Amino acid sequence: MAAKRTTEILKRLDDEYGVEDRCGLDYKTDWQLLFATVLSAQCTDARVNIVTKSLFKKYKSVKAFAECDLKELEEDIRSTGFYKNKAKNIREAAFKIMTEYGGEVPDNMEDLLTLPGVGRKTANVLLGHIHKVPGIVVDTHVKRISGRLGLTKEDDPVKIEFDLYKKIPKENWIRYNFQIITLGREICTARSPKCHECFLNDLCRSKDKK
Repeated sequence: MAAKRTTEILKRLDDEYGVEDRCGLDYKTDWQLLFATVLSAQCTDARVNIVTKSLFKKYKSVKAFAECDLKELEEDIRSTGFYKNKAKNIREAAFKIMTEYGGEVPDNMEDLLTLPGVGRKTANVLLGHIHKVPGIVVDTHVKRISGRLGLTKEDDPVKIEFDLYKKIPKENWIRYNFQIITLGREICTARSPKCHECFLNDLCRSKDKK
């Protein structure tokens, strides 16, 4: 019964948002997506896209980020929030890519996780959209809504990720994140969700459902 309900949830998400593996961040290269994803922590994709439009014109390579002035980079990304920590991580990650990976962004989870500021969420974004390696990105929307839908009872992002792998078919993994983010921004918001507008209302397990 649970599997049948999950299948129906995924079908409706596909019907509503399509089956394309879309990304909300603008990028042209793997390192641009990597740094944009780092910037997206606690920040909207829309804001990150505004910042990176000029940022990637100023810093045209991983080497440029590795050699940049830290204070200057902080000011360049200030509007994304937590800019001191993000700037430090980006510069250190760029330096490590240059010195330990020959200037090439790693293409596997193990090596990506050695980069400063890169966790499983960021690694899965990069692997999914650049290398087409399926993975589920657990951000705040995926954590909140997967719980509301009853697809997981876990609270830790890593545990949520692996719990969802057991319940969601592999072909849905990459697009699930974009679909849930869109649902979370438009309907299933953290505060005052628009349950009466939701196409998953009858399948939702949230205690706060209206």
